[in-house]
Amino acid sequence: MQHPPEPTPARWKNLPTWLLTQTANHAHRLVSDGFAAADARGYHYRILATLDEFGPASQATLGRRSGIHVSDMVATINELAELDLVDRTPDPTDRRRNVITLTTPGKRQLRRLEKQLAHSQEELLDPLSPAERDQLTELLSKLLDHHDQQTGNSDQPPH
Repeated sequence: MQHPPEPTPARWKNLPTWLLTQTANHAHRLVSDGFAAADARGYHYRILATLDEFGPASQATLGRRSGIHVSDMVATINELAELDLVDRTPDPTDRRRNVITLTTPGKRQLRRLEKQLAHSQEELLDPLSPAERDQLTELLSKLLDHHDQQTGNSDQPPH
């Protein structure tokens, strides 16, 4: 038998940090479930999208561009290569390095994942009007840009 949810203490239920964290938890679940329905994970999407946008890259460059730690990159590339979603070939200029390239099946999988991701976005933002969605995105981008610049994690010049 499940217990009803306990009430959230009033002193923190309206704090922006609490609201952001709880909403992020729902967003993560929706995106993860959507990708799982397409037999994929978030790392798969990030690598495929990065390759689609920037073209072939070494594993190290791909890791930096996609924000995936090197310790997770090799396993993820192995998974994608086994599924024929990427090709891994020796770099002709440096045989110690591999170049990762998006395949045609990888492009098709990326399109499926983008559809799943769009559905997850819709589900998350369902209670908001289009104007509210735009405003939320603008405000979240402003917060993220500010804190990325403060920590040196931004590839954007200061405003």
